[in-house]
Amino acid sequence: MCTAFVSIEPEAAVPVLLLSVRDEYLGRAWLPPDHHWPRRPGLLGGLDLTAGGTWLAVDPARRTAACLLNGFGPLAPADTRLSRGELPLTAVREGGIGHLDLDRYDPFHLVQVRPDGARVTSWGGGLLTEHDLPTGLSVVLNDGLEGRAANRTASERVRGLMAARADHFRARFAAAPRPEPTAGEPTERAWGGWLPIVTGDGLAPDEDAALIQRRDFGDGRIWGASSISLLALGPELLRYDFATAPVPADGSGWRRVAV
Repeated sequence: MCTAFVSIEPEAAVPVLLLSVRDEYLGRAWLPPDHHWPRRPGLLGGLDLTAGGTWLAVDPARRTAACLLNGFGPLAPADTRLSRGELPLTAVREGGIGHLDLDRYDPFHLVQVRPDGARVTSWGGGLLTEHDLPTGLSVVLNDGLEGRAANRTASERVRGLMAARADHFRARFAAAPRPEPTAGEPTERAWGGWLPIVTGDGLAPDEDAALIQRRDFGDGRIWGASSISLLALGPELLRYDFATAPVPADGSGWRRVAV
């Protein structure tokens, strides 16, 4: 149940803000953002040690980023399936993924951000859709942009959890002053009133609306938020702040990723 919030204000000093929370089974090993791909030396992102890809890729040279959310729907054939973790890397380097044979990928939603806007590309059930995001605050869930993908979860419980999270945090971000980060500020100053919201807003990890969550769905493995990424994009700015979830109460878990 990954979640991405995108704030677009074209007239602001920092027009595009991205919050990406990665959820995963916590036993799945990964490494924090770095230059992990020798064949793509300019790209940054966290490394999924199982499949070798990433959930969020950043290209500092082009000031673009792409984050991946799993979708719902029919899976790709097992004998030809490719890892979705390659998609963010391809998107930032090549400007999109429309040239790929998407039949080889399980359903997904890909959020691409740049200093002048953002787009969500969704794939599932043989259907490809693309939406440019409007001015204001948008949320992307595993059920797609605003939870309205053509292929959505059949679980009412999971759908309810996603809706509760979207409703709670949309209201909280909208009520707080929108950040305008600069390149050199500490994380706390750069993200201001958004930061305590981003790190959980005081909700317990098992509450329905929890953004930073921990859940046991009954198979003995724990699912939850493993990392938080904050990106700010402007005409002369790319800022990338990262933390392993949950973030300590004193905020010490944040680091600025060198771009």
